[in-house]
Amino acid sequence: MKKILKLGFLIAFLSIFIVGCNKHEVKPYDYTAFKKSKPRSIVVIPPKNNSIEVNASYIYLSTLTKPLAEKGYYVLPVAVIDQFLKENGLPTPAEMNGIPLEKIREHTGADAVLYVEIEEFGQKYLVLSSVAIVRAKLKLVDTKTGELLWESGAFARLDSNNSNNSGGILASIISAALTQVIEDRTPEASGMANYFAIHAEKTGLLDGPYKTPKKVSK
Repeated sequence: MKKILKLGFLIAFLSIFIVGCNKHEVKPYDYTAFKKSKPRSIVVIPPKNNSIEVNASYIYLSTLTKPLAEKGYYVLPVAVIDQFLKENGLPTPAEMNGIPLEKIREHTGADAVLYVEIEEFGQKYLVLSSVAIVRAKLKLVDTKTGELLWESGAFARLDSNNSNNSGGILASIISAALTQVIEDRTPEASGMANYFAIHAEKTGLLDGPYKTPKKVSK
Protein backbone atom coordinates (compact mmCIF):
# COMPACT_ATOMS: atom_id res chain seq x y z
CA MET A 1 0.00 0.00 0.00
CA LYS A 2 2.84 2.39 0.86
CA LYS A 3 4.46 1.74 -2.54
CA ILE A 4 1.16 2.44 -4.30
CA LEU A 5 0.68 5.71 -2.42
CA LYS A 6 4.28 6.67 -3.09
CA LEU A 7 3.85 6.04 -6.81
CA GLY A 8 0.57 7.97 -6.82
CA PHE A 9 2.17 11.02 -5.20
CA LEU A 10 5.12 10.78 -7.59
CA ILE A 11 2.84 10.61 -10.63
CA ALA A 12 0.86 13.60 -9.39
CA PHE A 13 4.06 15.58 -8.77
CA LEU A 14 5.52 14.78 -12.17
CA SER A 15 2.23 15.61 -13.87
CA ILE A 16 2.24 19.05 -12.26
CA PHE A 17 5.91 19.48 -13.16
CA ILE A 18 5.32 18.59 -16.80
CA VAL A 19 2.34 20.94 -17.07
CA GLY A 20 4.31 23.73 -15.45
CA CYS A 21 7.26 23.28 -17.78
CA ASN A 22 5.15 23.13 -20.92
CA LYS A 23 5.02 26.71 -22.21
CA HIS A 24 3.11 25.85 -25.37
CA GLU A 25 -0.41 24.53 -25.73
CA VAL A 26 -0.44 20.82 -26.51
CA LYS A 27 -1.96 20.13 -29.91
CA PRO A 28 -4.76 17.54 -29.66
CA TYR A 29 -4.18 14.26 -31.46
CA ASP A 30 -6.21 13.67 -34.62
CA TYR A 31 -8.52 10.81 -33.61
CA THR A 32 -10.44 10.61 -36.91
CA ALA A 33 -9.19 7.12 -37.80
CA PHE A 34 -9.51 5.96 -34.19
CA LYS A 35 -13.15 7.00 -33.90
CA LYS A 36 -13.96 5.36 -37.21
CA SER A 37 -12.32 2.07 -36.20
CA LYS A 38 -13.74 1.95 -32.63
CA PRO A 39 -11.37 -0.77 -31.37
CA ARG A 40 -12.60 -2.88 -28.46
CA SER A 41 -9.78 -5.38 -28.05
CA ILE A 42 -6.01 -4.93 -28.24
CA VAL A 43 -3.19 -7.43 -28.65
CA VAL A 44 0.24 -6.23 -27.50
CA ILE A 45 3.25 -7.52 -29.39
CA PRO A 46 6.37 -7.84 -27.18
CA PRO A 47 8.35 -4.60 -27.65
CA LYS A 48 11.16 -4.29 -30.14
CA ASN A 49 14.23 -3.46 -28.08
CA ASN A 50 16.81 -0.97 -29.34
CA SER A 51 18.42 -0.47 -25.93
CA ILE A 52 21.41 -2.30 -24.46
CA GLU A 53 19.30 -3.81 -21.65
CA VAL A 54 18.55 -7.40 -22.70
CA ASN A 55 15.50 -7.71 -20.43
CA ALA A 56 13.92 -4.42 -21.48
CA SER A 57 11.22 -5.94 -23.73
CA TYR A 58 9.62 -8.10 -21.09
CA ILE A 59 10.00 -5.65 -18.23
CA TYR A 60 8.25 -3.02 -20.34
CA LEU A 61 5.64 -5.50 -21.61
CA SER A 62 4.62 -6.34 -18.04
CA THR A 63 3.53 -2.74 -17.43
CA LEU A 64 1.26 -2.26 -20.47
CA THR A 65 -1.86 -4.25 -19.64
CA LYS A 66 -2.98 -2.20 -16.64
CA PRO A 67 -3.12 1.29 -18.25
CA LEU A 68 -4.79 -0.12 -21.39
CA ALA A 69 -7.41 -1.92 -19.30
CA GLU A 70 -7.95 1.21 -17.21
CA LYS A 71 -8.82 3.07 -20.42
CA GLY A 72 -11.53 0.52 -21.15
CA TYR A 73 -10.05 -2.02 -23.56
CA TYR A 74 -9.90 -5.78 -23.46
CA VAL A 75 -6.20 -6.68 -23.59
CA LEU A 76 -5.31 -10.19 -24.69
CA PRO A 77 -3.09 -11.84 -22.02
CA VAL A 78 0.45 -10.81 -22.93
CA ALA A 79 2.10 -13.95 -21.52
CA VAL A 80 -0.22 -16.20 -23.53
CA ILE A 81 0.43 -14.27 -26.75
CA ASP A 82 4.19 -14.32 -26.16
CA GLN A 83 4.20 -18.08 -25.58
CA PHE A 84 1.97 -18.72 -28.60
CA LEU A 85 4.31 -16.77 -30.88
CA LYS A 86 7.38 -18.57 -29.53
CA GLU A 87 5.74 -21.95 -30.08
CA ASN A 88 5.06 -20.96 -33.67
CA GLY A 89 8.66 -20.23 -34.64
CA LEU A 90 9.09 -16.64 -33.47
CA PRO A 91 11.51 -16.79 -30.51
CA THR A 92 12.38 -13.09 -30.24
CA PRO A 93 10.40 -9.81 -30.02
CA ALA A 94 12.21 -8.55 -33.15
CA GLU A 95 10.78 -11.46 -35.17
CA MET A 96 7.35 -11.12 -33.55
CA ASN A 97 7.10 -7.53 -34.75
CA GLY A 98 7.28 -8.70 -38.35
CA ILE A 99 4.07 -10.77 -38.31
CA PRO A 100 1.60 -9.80 -41.09
CA LEU A 101 -1.50 -8.04 -39.77
CA GLU A 102 -3.86 -10.55 -41.35
CA LYS A 103 -2.16 -13.33 -39.38
CA ILE A 104 -2.47 -11.36 -36.14
CA ARG A 105 -6.19 -10.87 -36.72
CA GLU A 106 -6.71 -14.47 -37.82
CA HIS A 107 -5.08 -16.00 -34.74
CA THR A 108 -6.04 -13.47 -32.06
CA GLY A 109 -9.25 -11.85 -33.29
CA ALA A 110 -8.09 -8.51 -31.83
CA ASP A 111 -9.39 -5.27 -33.34
CA ALA A 112 -6.04 -3.51 -32.95
CA VAL A 113 -2.41 -4.34 -32.32
CA LEU A 114 -0.08 -2.23 -30.18
CA TYR A 115 3.51 -2.05 -31.37
CA VAL A 116 6.19 -0.74 -29.02
CA GLU A 117 9.76 0.25 -29.85
CA ILE A 118 12.06 0.83 -26.90
CA GLU A 119 14.64 3.53 -27.61
CA GLU A 120 16.25 3.94 -24.19
CA PHE A 121 16.03 1.77 -21.10
CA GLY A 122 18.16 1.37 -18.02
CA GLN A 123 19.53 2.68 -14.77
CA LYS A 124 22.61 4.88 -14.76
CA TYR A 125 25.01 5.93 -12.02
CA LEU A 126 25.57 9.72 -11.94
CA VAL A 127 28.09 10.12 -9.05
CA LEU A 128 25.65 11.58 -6.48
CA SER A 129 22.56 9.81 -7.74
CA SER A 130 21.31 7.00 -9.92
CA VAL A 131 18.63 7.55 -12.53
CA ALA A 132 16.26 5.16 -14.28
CA ILE A 133 15.30 6.28 -17.79
CA VAL A 134 12.72 4.75 -20.11
CA ARG A 135 11.89 6.07 -23.56
CA ALA A 136 9.71 4.29 -26.13
CA LYS A 137 7.36 4.75 -29.08
CA LEU A 138 3.82 3.36 -29.05
CA LYS A 139 1.80 2.70 -32.19
CA LEU A 140 -1.75 1.30 -32.36
CA VAL A 141 -2.77 -0.20 -35.71
CA ASP A 142 -6.11 -1.52 -36.98
CA THR A 143 -5.63 -5.25 -37.67
CA LYS A 144 -8.26 -5.23 -40.43
CA THR A 145 -7.27 -2.16 -42.46
CA GLY A 146 -3.67 -1.59 -41.38
CA GLU A 147 -4.51 2.03 -40.65
CA LEU A 148 -2.64 3.89 -37.91
CA LEU A 149 -5.12 4.66 -35.15
CA TRP A 150 -2.87 6.28 -32.55
CA GLU A 151 0.78 6.86 -31.75
CA SER A 152 2.67 8.47 -28.93
CA GLY A 153 6.05 8.78 -27.29
CA ALA A 154 6.45 7.38 -23.77
CA PHE A 155 9.08 8.76 -21.42
CA ALA A 156 9.86 8.67 -17.70
CA ARG A 157 12.89 9.47 -15.59
CA LEU A 158 13.24 8.53 -11.94
CA ASP A 159 16.08 10.20 -10.07
CA SER A 160 17.06 8.65 -6.76
CA ASN A 161 19.07 11.70 -5.66
CA ASN A 162 19.67 11.51 -1.94
CA SER A 163 17.83 14.41 -0.30
CA ASN A 164 19.47 13.83 3.10
CA ASN A 165 22.86 15.56 3.05
CA SER A 166 23.68 14.95 6.72
CA GLY A 167 26.25 12.35 5.76
CA GLY A 168 28.06 14.56 3.27
CA ILE A 169 29.21 13.86 -0.27
CA LEU A 170 30.73 10.46 0.53
CA ALA A 171 27.44 9.24 1.99
CA SER A 172 25.58 10.51 -1.09
CA ILE A 173 27.95 8.65 -3.41
CA ILE A 174 27.61 5.41 -1.43
CA SER A 175 23.83 5.78 -1.30
CA ALA A 176 23.61 6.31 -5.05
CA ALA A 177 25.82 3.30 -5.75
CA LEU A 178 23.77 1.07 -3.44
CA THR A 179 20.52 2.27 -5.01
CA GLN A 180 21.75 1.34 -8.46
CA VAL A 181 22.92 -2.10 -7.38
CA ILE A 182 20.08 -3.04 -5.06
CA GLU A 183 17.01 -1.18 -6.34
CA ASP A 184 16.06 -1.60 -10.00
CA ARG A 185 13.56 1.16 -10.75
CA THR A 186 13.11 0.48 -14.47
CA PRO A 187 9.80 -1.40 -13.94
CA GLU A 188 8.45 1.62 -12.05
CA ALA A 189 9.74 4.00 -14.74
CA SER A 190 8.17 1.83 -17.46
CA GLY A 191 4.80 1.94 -15.73
CA MET A 192 4.99 5.71 -15.40
CA ALA A 193 6.02 6.18 -19.04
CA ASN A 194 3.02 4.13 -20.18
CA TYR A 195 0.67 5.93 -17.81
CA PHE A 196 1.69 9.36 -19.10
CA ALA A 197 1.42 8.32 -22.76
CA ILE A 198 -1.88 6.44 -22.54
CA HIS A 199 -3.66 8.77 -20.09
CA ALA A 200 -2.45 12.10 -21.55
CA GLU A 201 -5.37 14.53 -21.72
CA LYS A 202 -5.17 15.59 -25.36
CA THR A 203 -2.84 13.03 -26.91
CA GLY A 204 -3.54 9.80 -25.03
CA LEU A 205 -5.87 6.94 -25.91
CA LEU A 206 -9.58 7.71 -26.03
CA ASP A 207 -11.72 5.84 -23.53
CA GLY A 208 -12.67 2.35 -24.69
CA PRO A 209 -16.05 0.57 -24.47
CA TYR A 210 -15.25 -1.08 -21.14
CA LYS A 211 -14.22 2.08 -19.32
CA THR A 212 -15.59 2.08 -15.79
CA PRO A 213 -17.51 5.30 -15.09
CA LYS A 214 -16.18 7.40 -12.26
CA LYS A 215 -18.34 7.36 -9.16
CA VAL A 216 -19.79 10.75 -8.33
CA SER A 217 -19.40 11.51 -4.65
CA LYS A 218 -22.49 12.83 -2.91
